[in-house]
Amino acid sequence: MGFQSTINNEILITDNGLYVPLGDKGRVYFNNYWLRDNCPTSFNIKTRERVFDIFHLETAPIAQNAFLDSQALVIEWQNEHHISRIPLTTLHAYASGKRRPDPADIPRQAWYGDHFSEVARFTYDEIQSDKSKLLAWIKAMIVEGVSIVNEMPDSDDALTSLVKKMGTVRPTFFGDYFDVRTHINPTNTAFTASALELHTDVPAEEQAPGIQFLHMRANSVEGGLNLFGDGVAAANDFREIDPEGFRLLSETDIPFFCEHDTYDMRAYHRVIELDKHGEVSGLTISQHMLDFIDLPQEFLDQYYPAFCRFGRLLQSDKYIMKFSLKATECIVFDNHRIVHGRAAYSANSGERYLRGTYADRAEMRSTYRALLSEGGRSSYFKAA
Repeated sequence: MGFQSTINNEILITDNGLYVPLGDKGRVYFNNYWLRDNCPTSFNIKTRERVFDIFHLETAPIAQNAFLDSQALVIEWQNEHHISRIPLTTLHAYASGKRRPDPADIPRQAWYGDHFSEVARFTYDEIQSDKSKLLAWIKAMIVEGVSIVNEMPDSDDALTSLVKKMGTVRPTFFGDYFDVRTHINPTNTAFTASALELHTDVPAEEQAPGIQFLHMRANSVEGGLNLFGDGVAAANDFREIDPEGFRLLSETDIPFFCEHDTYDMRAYHRVIELDKHGEVSGLTISQHMLDFIDLPQEFLDQYYPAFCRFGRLLQSDKYIMKFSLKATECIVFDNHRIVHGRAAYSANSGERYLRGTYADRAEMRSTYRALLSEGGRSSYFKAA
């Protein structure tokens, strides 16, 4: 079939789609498949899932007639006894061919070593009972990547309840939860009283957990200062200071491992992570879980010096908050962004007990969107 030129109410109908007048946007083209597939009747009102299967159409969808009616585009389809009414608001939203706006895609705010007094703080009861505080908590996690929840009950259930306000407990090969205290036969440096270098957790997994929770249940030891730094701030500075080093660390996958008697985990990650905008989203770094870097030795002539330059930069006081987490406090942070560590402490000077777990970063953003949208696109699915 050749190009058609039927015009109905200023709508131009062609073999492949429609040109629809949209105010100051002018006449905008929409593909027939897209229009038919996104008819409001294509979705189940209750499940909000697509129930129309465009694969079952025997012929390509072609408009027999189309016109504007109130706030909708009405299309009568050839070869089907079907009429679509598509809201003009939807056509405006997708006219540019760009990704659907995401309320959880919020610009990050980098912070430095003097940030501790400004860390977002909430009480456990506020997050449990106040929707506005819950929303503010999750927004702080997206923007700054770190927060502190105060007045935590001294119980395992309290940590679980806190995680569930954001998402679900995300297990690792260590289990659903982990307890950080001095062990007689440790399988991890964290289970000793030694200093713990700055790192992100569980890099030996293909998809490292996104959000980490550390609930301090007891802390009366001498030493053991908590060390936290923003990988976004350090990597952004590194990009300015050493563009070639930044390129190497943001484009090269290197190996991490974690093995003991019953497990042997291995994964490859880039030290500096970039998001879809090309902005730094975080880090994957852990000296105690770095495997032998299995790259050509000649390439390492460039890579290793850059790796070490960034590691030294990351450890400088400019980036690191130093503080002592108190009993009843839970620090929550983005494990793909925030590096954390610990100074050594005297194991015999008192008690130090942390209980930790993880949640998924995508689930956190999902909760944020749901809290903002109050039902998302549910009204669209009823527009048939």
